[in-house]
Amino acid sequence: MLKKFIFSLTAIMALSLVVMAQDKAAAKDVTLTGAIADKHCAGADMATHGKGCVLADKCKNSGLGVVVDGKFTAFDKAGSAKAQAALEKSKKDKGATFKVTGTVTDGTMAVKSIEEAP
Repeated sequence: MLKKFIFSLTAIMALSLVVMAQDKAAAKDVTLTGAIADKHCAGADMATHGKGCVLADKCKNSGLGVVVDGKFTAFDKAGSAKAQAALEKSKKDKGATFKVTGTVTDGTMAVKSIEEAP
């Protein structure tokens, strides 16, 4: 009886390690190209949505992310700071698109780089 219990416990632990390893392997970098927006205004028309709105405290504090084909992907806190810097650097007030690279986990992107797309 004790041998069966130990064997079962060992098997469960081994399977758990395999699942955890697959989850880590699945976390790959992705590159999304779209408009940087705030969560509050993510449903707006991105071609006419200005960076002044995104950078306003109310909108910026709702969280920043990238909108691609109408789908909003939120940035983590560090990514939001990078997005803010990229928006401030952009010469375009409306219609700017950005190439964002990072790892998406549970719908939130850990941003590695953001650059304005030509």
